[in-house]
Formats: sequence, structure tokens, C-alpha cells
Amino acid sequence: MGAAWLVAIALVLPLAAQHETIDLDAVYKIKEEGFQRSQVMETLSYLTDVHGPRLTNSPNYRAAADWAIGRMKEWGLTNPRKEAWADEFGRGWSNDRFYAMAVSPQAFPIVAYAKAWTPGTNGPVTAEAVLAVITTEADMEKFRGKLKGKFVLTMEPPEVRPFFDAPGRRFTEQELADMAKQPEPAPEPGRQQAGPFGPIGPGQPPDFLAMQAFNRKRMEFFVQEGVAALIDAGRGRGDHGSVLVSGGGSRNPKDPPAAPQAVFATEHYGRVARLLKKNIPVTLELDIKNTFHDQDLKMFNIVAEIPGTDKADEVVMVGAHFDSWHSGTGAVDNAAGSAAMMEVMRILKTSGLKLRRTVRIGLWGGEEQGLIGSRQYVKQHFADRETMKLLPEHAKFAGYFNIDNGTGAIRGVYLQGNEAVAPIFSASMEPFRNIGMTTLTIRNTGGTDHQAFDAVGLPGFQFIQDPVEYSTLSHHSNQDLYERIQPADMMKNAVITAAFVYHAANRDQVLPRKPLPKPQPAPRPPM
Repeated sequence: MGAAWLVAIALVLPLAAQHETIDLDAVYKIKEEGFQRSQVMETLSYLTDVHGPRLTNSPNYRAAADWAIGRMKEWGLTNPRKEAWADEFGRGWSNDRFYAMAVSPQAFPIVAYAKAWTPGTNGPVTAEAVLAVITTEADMEKFRGKLKGKFVLTMEPPEVRPFFDAPGRRFTEQELADMAKQPEPAPEPGRQQAGPFGPIGPGQPPDFLAMQAFNRKRMEFFVQEGVAALIDAGRGRGDHGSVLVSGGGSRNPKDPPAAPQAVFATEHYGRVARLLKKNIPVTLELDIKNTFHDQDLKMFNIVAEIPGTDKADEVVMVGAHFDSWHSGTGAVDNAAGSAAMMEVMRILKTSGLKLRRTVRIGLWGGEEQGLIGSRQYVKQHFADRETMKLLPEHAKFAGYFNIDNGTGAIRGVYLQGNEAVAPIFSASMEPFRNIGMTTLTIRNTGGTDHQAFDAVGLPGFQFIQDPVEYSTLSHHSNQDLYERIQPADMMKNAVITAAFVYHAANRDQVLPRKPLPKPQPAPRPPM
């Protein structure tokens, strides 16, 4: 390779890339601590095996928070604490007992789970099953007076497709290369797209409110009918032993009552439904005991710090959501992220590396109900996305890094459209190319807590991670357990993040920002 060619390359490289300093001695110390003396899997086991699922405002969530705060105190972090939200979350909920069995025409056990924030059955109930798919008000009239005391199957049995490809995978080099490309432009303004209640035009959102209103009316109908329980199938990916379970009731104790609700494994649901379609009566027995916790409707995030030195008033943050759904133990989603970020803080503290800026961890609650905890934190500390009135801390914020795509190894970073940060992250990524971190993509990614920061013009980033089994088996399912975690990936993720944070904390300047966004309406709550 000729010298003139090298000069030409240097001339076209972004200026930041030529001058970005990477401290390889610090990287060595981070790798040594994170690979040789890792505690990430022990942390994850306590969060999952010991404390179990961490549904927001449940006793499990609160106990796990106390444990995490205690552990971070042991590591010497500064002021580990609960930081209360300004707004109420609502009541807590826990499942204390669940039993499901088919009694006739043949007895067989059923894999099933209660939906969150739904009542129980007040003891064992044996009753007939009925298939009643209600999607219109005419359907309600069809079944009126026929559902009292019945277990109501509410949907047609979903199709179960075989796994022709392995359910677990890593990104290929070609997939990563494609991801790094600028995406194609969005459809031109004015082009209509299909929505569940008709076409969606410019400025015309899906009729979300109409859908919510119908669902409320349907639930009122079921309660008035006096059903024993409503039963869904683990739809979508809810098969092959994976049952998808989320919420079905309200966190607001003043809302109208809901019926008991459960989710059956798709294969078991399908068997019952097919028998009913053959006019063969099916009797089920369910015993569901759920508890509502109304003592404290407020919630909190978990926060701790490592103080900086000459730039201590500026902050670099790491974060992950601490809450989970309840049918598994919330290992992949998202004890994996929480344990990795706690390990980041442990590595940085234990290694004794000097940090110019303060490094802070935020473990968020209420993510599964709409990124609530991180949005509450951003609103209280930095800016209100609805008004874009900035608070003083906004100017002192250096950057935020998030993990919330499961157990898979970090392969790169989503830049959220921030072109200026690309050469900085490219330099920070260089020591980790040999363990598979090779990709920066200008693209956005959604559904994680970095969005709360990005929404008010702060540099917030989610890492690209190998999918592994996230979308095929574990995400929001009963398979979200310790066994689905990849230990080597977890160690890599903590080490990579620690190095990114170290360099962000010690740069002369904070990470570059995009232009401030315009005020945005509050996001719709999940249904």
C-alpha cells in the first residue's frame, strides 16, 4: 500500500476519527476485570432465580430493587437509591397460585398462565368450555345469556408453524453489512397505509380509541354474563413450548372490574378448541389466586453513581429496564440488561480507573407498560418532551447507553440518526472488532429506554445485539428464564459497554447532539 494512498485516506477521514483518543491501557484493565473476575451471571441469578419475575410494583420488583441497591453499596458505588416517579403507576399485582387441567372428555394437564392485573377464580372452578370469538357488537348479541359460569375461549386457534430454521441465530456478516447502510426513504407524504380500522392517511392515526372503547365494552359484556374466566392462546410466537403472556386488567383500582383471564399454550388451546368445533363438550378445571397490592401506587427507578473528577457535574449514564412480565423470571427481558449494566458499574469501580465525568446507572421500572420509568426520569431531570422546556441538567448530560435486546452479544450501535457520533464510536469500537463488534448503523431502533433521552435531544443509544432466541422463544414468554442466557455474551456486553462509558466520560467534550426536536404529544398508553 503506497504512502500517497494512505495520505489520501487520512484526508477523507472525519476529523473526529483522526483525533479521538482510545486508552488501550484502560481497555486492558476493563477486559481483565470483566473476563477474569466477572460477577454478571451471579447478579443475573439473584435477579431471576432468587427474586423471580419483576412485574412493576409487585412485591418481587420491590425485593429485587432492595437487593440490587444493597449489592451496589457493597461494590462501593455512591448513593444507591430508589428515585420516586412524580406520577402514580397504579397498583401492584402478583400471581400466588395457578392450576389448569382438562377434566373431560379426557384428562390432561394444561400449560397456562394468568394475565397480569386480572382477578382470580376464588378457588377451584370446574366448568364447561365454550368457543366465543367476539369481534363485533353483533357477536355479543349472539352469545348473550349463554356464557354464565363458562370458561370462554376468545379466539380461533392460531396456526402453529414448524421451525424449519433454527430458533436461535446470530447476525451474519451480510446482515450486519446491510444494517450499516442508510435505509431507504419512507413512503412519500400523503400515501395511505392500511390500519386495523381502515386506511391511515397523513395526520390520521389508527383508530386506537375506537379499538379501546370496543375492548372495554366487550369486557363489560363478559363480566355481566358472569363468565368463569376468559382464555386466550399464546398467539404469535406462543407455541413450541413458548407461551406469550402480558397484561389483561387495569392498574387503576377505580376502573370497572375485569373477568379472570388466562393464556393457554397454543397447542393445548388448539386441542380444546377443535373438540368444541366437533360439538364434543369439554370440561376444564382452573384454580387461580391473584393478589392486588394497593398500598403504594407510586413507583421508582433505581439509581447509583461513580463520581467524576474535574467534570463531575457532567453525567454519562447507562441503563436498562428492571421490570419484566411474570410467566418466566424476566431473564432475557431484561435482567440481562440490568445485570450487564450493574456489572459495568462494578468493573469501572473495581478497576480504579479515573473518570472525569460522573457515571450513573438507571434501572427503570414500567418499561413493559410504555417506557414509563425512563420517561419519568427524563422529564424530572432534563426536559418535558411535550413542551421541550429544558432543565439545567440537560446542558450537562454527556450521553446514555442502553441494553434491552436480550442476551445476545453486542455487534455494534444504532446511531439514531446522529452522524456526528459515528467517528467517535468507530474509534471506541476498534478494540472489540476481534470479538465481533463491527457495525454502526445510522438507523433508529425503537421500543427501548434510550428513546426517552433521544426524544428530548439528548444522545441516547441502544446497542445492536445478536438475536439469539429473543424473537422466537424467550421475549415476553414463559421461556424467559436463566437457561436462555448466554454467559460469554453477557461478559462481552458488560466489557464493551464499560469501555464505551469510560471513553465517553473522559473525552474533552460531551458526545455530539442532534438538533433539538420539536415538542411532541404524550405517547399513547399500551392497551
